[in-house]
Amino acid sequence: MEHQAIWAIGIFLLTYALIISEKIHRTLLAMTGAVLMIILGIIDQESAIHHIDFNTLGLLIGMMIIVNTTAETGLFNYIGIWTAKKAKGNPITILWLLALITAVGSAFLDNVTTIILMIPVAFSITRQLKVKPFPYVFSLIIASNIGGTATLIGDPPNIMIGSAVKELTFMAFLQNLAPVAILILAVTLPILILVFRKSLTSSKENRESMMNMSLEGLITDRKLLVKCLVILGLTLIGFFMHQTFHLESATVALAGAFILLLLTGEHVMERAFRTVEWPTIFFFIGLFVLVGGLIETGTIKLLAEKAVDLTGGDALFTSMLILWLSAIASAFLDNIPFVATMIPLIQDMGGMGVTNLEPLWWSLALGACLGGNGSLIGASANLIAAGMSAKEGEPISFVRYLKYGFPLMLLSVAIASIYILIRYF
Repeated sequence: MEHQAIWAIGIFLLTYALIISEKIHRTLLAMTGAVLMIILGIIDQESAIHHIDFNTLGLLIGMMIIVNTTAETGLFNYIGIWTAKKAKGNPITILWLLALITAVGSAFLDNVTTIILMIPVAFSITRQLKVKPFPYVFSLIIASNIGGTATLIGDPPNIMIGSAVKELTFMAFLQNLAPVAILILAVTLPILILVFRKSLTSSKENRESMMNMSLEGLITDRKLLVKCLVILGLTLIGFFMHQTFHLESATVALAGAFILLLLTGEHVMERAFRTVEWPTIFFFIGLFVLVGGLIETGTIKLLAEKAVDLTGGDALFTSMLILWLSAIASAFLDNIPFVATMIPLIQDMGGMGVTNLEPLWWSLALGACLGGNGSLIGASANLIAAGMSAKEGEPISFVRYLKYGFPLMLLSVAIASIYILIRYF
């Protein structure tokens, strides 16, 4: 087993190093690494398929189909120009308005859905104002991960923790995590504006032409728009209610997507399938199998157990270690398999003499959700945004994202540490 574990770690680290170097497309690297794991017998095909999170993939594909079909109606252009007019064409006001909408949306939908909805709006505005899109796309990613931290349904790690620990209800998440998420957002937004202030300028002519733009005629297909909005509305209600009906979020998203395609016909279906971000979907598949190799060889479990031994069962020390370990790990691993490994470990701690487990659950949720901001591959929303940005001709490099994202992530986790210390200890 040790021999297999060394191979798994080697393939994982080599794949990540090549992803960071950006010489080869990350999807090709992730899929090649995943296939290598299977060929070398580190993980068999059956287990590899078992480690792929089809709920995440189904949610992404379903929402991409709904959003891309809705985009054809001109709705995002309309929302973009309406927002810009409300902000008097000021690029700074637009940035924080969009970030605020994204954070709130991410709390009550989920951060992936919100990013898929908001990135087209950001590009629509930046094209009109002729400003660089990166500050907007980056700010939306950061806001989506912070907003997603606040509720049970905002981010996949929270959904997993909530389903494992029945007493952590929707209201419990809201009461314990929303205050710190609001505080972190309030600190982060001014920093984003300060960091990107030089890029957030638009000429008087561009601002005036934006203000003079008519909203008439921006909606190109009203019949299709009505169908899209009805389905989108029903899908969002489905996300709110999915636990009541014991349905996964992927089922809700795919049901919405295929009912919409059923209502709109074959010609729309073919276009919708062409606009799905297939490279991003396959990157996720590769990533799930790579991390699956580490799980199968016991590498992640060993890491977590060593961490527990370190703390000697002290609740405050354990909370801080879980918070920081999950934040750093979630910045570079996908946070879903990491949280899946940590849940049984925290449950075991109850038997190891740690009496109050509640602060540990909140530490895990905060670390896993906020840690996603640390790198481009830290959270699903980041990769979706990067894929959509690349499609618009504005690729985001791993290193460029890391330069801004990692320090902001450290700051947010430091704020979360103080919050946990004051509130629970």
